[in-house]
Amino acid sequence: MKEAELSSRIEGTIATANEVYQQQAGERFEPEKSADIHEILNYRSALRTAGQMLGSNSFTLHLLRQMHQNLMQGVRGADKNPGKFRETQNWIGPRGCAIEQATYVPPSPIALHGLLGQLLEFANNHDDSLDPIVQAAIIHAQFELIHPFDDGNGRIGRILIPLFLVKTGSIVSPSLYISSYLETHRDEYYQRLENISINGDWLGWIKFFLTAVVNQSENNLILVRKINELYERKKREISDLLHSDQGIYILDLLFDTPVFRANELHRRLNIQRQRAAQYIRALKNSGIITETRPSSGSRPALLSFDDLWKITDRQ
Repeated sequence: MKEAELSSRIEGTIATANEVYQQQAGERFEPEKSADIHEILNYRSALRTAGQMLGSNSFTLHLLRQMHQNLMQGVRGADKNPGKFRETQNWIGPRGCAIEQATYVPPSPIALHGLLGQLLEFANNHDDSLDPIVQAAIIHAQFELIHPFDDGNGRIGRILIPLFLVKTGSIVSPSLYISSYLETHRDEYYQRLENISINGDWLGWIKFFLTAVVNQSENNLILVRKINELYERKKREISDLLHSDQGIYILDLLFDTPVFRANELHRRLNIQRQRAAQYIRALKNSGIITETRPSSGSRPALLSFDDLWKITDRQ
C-alpha cells in the first residue's frame, strides 16, 4: 500500500495509506480526497493483477493495456482511454503549455506498436551479461520515453520495475519498491529521464536508478526488521493481556488491517460479539489500539494500530 501511495504522490495524488484503510473501513472523505484514495487503490489493483497475469508468461501488449485499464478505471483520467494506447500526439512540459514549449515530445502514435514491440522483446529476453537491475532501469526509462498512454505512464512504468525483477528471479515477489526515493528526489528523477532524450545520458540515469535501488533496499531492510520486532513484542503483550488462543489471530488482524471497525474482530475471528468487545476493551485500555472515532448510531467505533503506523510513516 505504501508503494501505491508514494508512486501516486509523484503524480500529485495526495492521500496516505492510513486514509486508504479508513475509507475501506467505511470512513467518508471529501470528494477530492476520496478520488485520491481511489487512485491509490487502483494502483494496488493494477500491480496485483499484473503480477497474477504475468506469472510464467511473457510481457505483452495485452498486459500493458490491462494494467492501464485497472489503473485508470473510474478515476480522474477515466476519460483518457483506459486500456488503450494513445492515438494522438502528446507532449511533456509545464501544465497547459503548447507543443512548442514542451520539454519532451514522445514518438508519434504511428510508431508506438513498433517501439513497444522492441521494448517487450528486450524485457522478455534477459541477457545474462546485463544485470537485471540495470535492465529494469532501461525498461522503465524506455517506457517513459515512449509514453504510450494518454495518462498514467509514470505509474505504469514504475509498476514494471518490480514485475520485471520477479520475472527474472531477482526477487521472489514484487516487493522492491523505489517510489519513496523517486518521490523524495522527484526533480532529479525527471531530469535524469529528460537527459536521456536530450543527450543520450544513459549512464547518468542508470547511476541514479541504482542509487535509488540501494537506498530503498537498505530502508526496506530496516523497515522489515522494525516490523518483525514490533510483531514479536506485541505477540508477547497480547498473550499476557488476553490469555487466549485467539491472541495470535488478533495480532495478525492488526498487522493485516491496521485501521478497522470494532465489529471487524467479531466477523473475522468468528467469535461472539460480547467476547470480541471484551478483547477490544482490553486492547484499548492497554494502549495497543486506539479509538480514532467513537461509535455513532449503528456505526461501530473506528480503531487504529498506531504503533505500526509510527514505523511505516517514517519510511
